[in-house]
Parts: sequence; C-alpha cells; structure tokens
Amino acid sequence: METFNLKAIENRRITLGFSRKSMAKMLNLSNESVYWKYEKGKYKFNAETLSRLAEILQCSPQDFFTHSSAISEQSTRK
Repeated sequence: METFNLKAIENRRITLGFSRKSMAKMLNLSNESVYWKYEKGKYKFNAETLSRLAEILQCSPQDFFTHSSAISEQSTRK
C-alpha cells in the first residue's frame, strides 16, 4: 500500500533551500501559512498541485510515497 510521505516533501524542500514562503509563491498559494498546512497534512494536495510540486522539487510525484523513497534516502544520507 502506498502512503503519502509529507516528511519527504519537507526534507526535499529544505535540501533545495526553498523557504515555505517561496514554495507558496511558486505554487500560487495565498501565503506561507497555507503552504505550511499542506506540508503538515492539514490540507491535501490535489493532482495538479502535486505535479507542480514535483516539478519545483526536481523529482517525480511517486517520490512522495513511501514505496518510492529516493528523495527521503537522499535527505537522510546528508
């Protein structure tokens, strides 16, 4: 079973040096707080936003699921 891995998104964002504020702007969200709610699981990413998120974070949307933990492993190796 696939599980959405929000920590992988946060880790990748930090690894690439993006702030929550910059992520909100790139995703056309109203502010940093809204992005934070997505990253913490308060709101759910829709397919379009998830695709854009993967583009920004230079990975595949599949990398956000536990069965494909390539970006999680990259973050923990550092």
